[in-house]
Amino acid sequence: MKFGPVAPHDALGATAVHSIRQGDLVLKKGTLIGPAEVAALKAAGVKDIVVARLEPGDVSEDQAAADIASAVKGEGVRADRAFTGRCNLFAETSGVLVLDKDAVDRLNRIDEAVTLATLPAFKPVVEGEMIATVKIIPFAVAGTARDQAVAEAAKTKPVIQVAPYKVRKIGIVSTLLPGLAPKVVEKTLKITAARIAPAGASIVAERRVPHETPALARAIDEVLNAGAELVIVFGASAIADRRDVIPAAVEAVGGKIEHFGMPVDPGNLMLIGRLRGQAVIGAPGCARSPKENGFDWVLMRLLAGLPVSRADITGMGVGGLLMEIVTRPQPRSEPVPEKGRRIAALVLAAGSSTRMGAINKLIAEIGGKPLVRIAAEQALASRAKPVIVVTGHERERVEAALAGLPVRFVNNPDYAEGLGSSLKTGIAAVPADADGAIVCLGDMPQVDSQLIDKLIAAFDPERIALVVVPTFDGRRGNPVVWSRRFFHDLMSINGDIGARHLIGSYAEAVVEVPVAGEAALTDVDTPESFSAVKAEIERA
Repeated sequence: MKFGPVAPHDALGATAVHSIRQGDLVLKKGTLIGPAEVAALKAAGVKDIVVARLEPGDVSEDQAAADIASAVKGEGVRADRAFTGRCNLFAETSGVLVLDKDAVDRLNRIDEAVTLATLPAFKPVVEGEMIATVKIIPFAVAGTARDQAVAEAAKTKPVIQVAPYKVRKIGIVSTLLPGLAPKVVEKTLKITAARIAPAGASIVAERRVPHETPALARAIDEVLNAGAELVIVFGASAIADRRDVIPAAVEAVGGKIEHFGMPVDPGNLMLIGRLRGQAVIGAPGCARSPKENGFDWVLMRLLAGLPVSRADITGMGVGGLLMEIVTRPQPRSEPVPEKGRRIAALVLAAGSSTRMGAINKLIAEIGGKPLVRIAAEQALASRAKPVIVVTGHERERVEAALAGLPVRFVNNPDYAEGLGSSLKTGIAAVPADADGAIVCLGDMPQVDSQLIDKLIAAFDPERIALVVVPTFDGRRGNPVVWSRRFFHDLMSINGDIGARHLIGSYAEAVVEVPVAGEAALTDVDTPESFSAVKAEIERA
């Protein structure tokens, strides 16, 4: 391919390399120069133009891209029409992307003008998703380079394919131990159903049995007899060894353990076995979370009917460090006694009470005490230590209403930006030795120390109770206990939405505590609600 600047009259039949804007002339990059373009260039006073011109043996960028894309695509893949030297490839069906990485690498080494980029190997894809692109860098490429790329693809065809999902019927067995809440099992089932839904799979059989080898062996046998094409076992206790309960149960019914452990984190403690020709997965604890983990990498391949060998698993280490998960136990140490949990209390008292009109509701009195003092006194009477009060609007008046109380004050100068700013201010003030914080609202005078203590008592990181929420009649309320593991998330909240969305994002770490009465749901926002709460408290 010839490349370089020429006079307009010598550019006839060549391709413009750069866009030109001069006077009324607009000539786009990639334009084939014809007589009209030559005349326009001369009229605009353009002295020379950088062009590319094919030489004998060259292939145009679009033709080369289309030819190579056609050569690399396999089952479940379609190639779009080439344009500007690019030919995109798309999934024709939902499934798992299967690539020959070595072939892709060899093709990309043929000539710097020829490139092939793809999504990661074994990524789950949906119909119509773009999965790869062939791009020819210049405006043309030597035909020999195109031919070599096509020949290289033919050696290992297909280079790129989509393996459609085949396994549709899933059996689930959950083992149980004292202390494992039924809600954990229910949440796990919902998360698993959502995880396999994109593959068109569903749970056809489900069992819950004691965490014992004989009971688990019978349950695995039962779900297979019920038609399961793949069995997932969620253990109440993580698999610690090939001789542990889950692998022992698989072997007890004639199965074989193919591999235990994987270099993907989270997901290390996963087991793969086979029984009657069907795969059995001993799920790691992170499989209870909807977030991506090593379990997904294996599950989606199996749903597509792809083999997962020991070599496949041991080859997952590069890129296998995915994330830290909030439900992971922290460094092993002596268990912290329940009474030793260090939970700070945050009393948010920075708002401007706009819905109350001219009245600052936090200073309004019930039974002779300002609302904010009632909230602070109840927090002080609880197990929470220390009690931190976040002030902002009418800071001096709020602090005066709390005179004499052993609370710590922190001021939020940005209180007008909303509740999120007060959360940031309060969380930043929590002592480093606190395990978490209970976020109390200064306008909820019916929340007492007993309710606060009940929520703190339910906080248990060892049992994945990292966010504790009170509920009444199925509705969630306040205050909420947050593990320190979520402080970074709380510090990133903006506006006036609070932390409600975080509770939904980390459902696997949330524990609901039913409470009596509507104290956890009742705040004071308007003169009417203040009058109603005041009448109820003073009547009691």
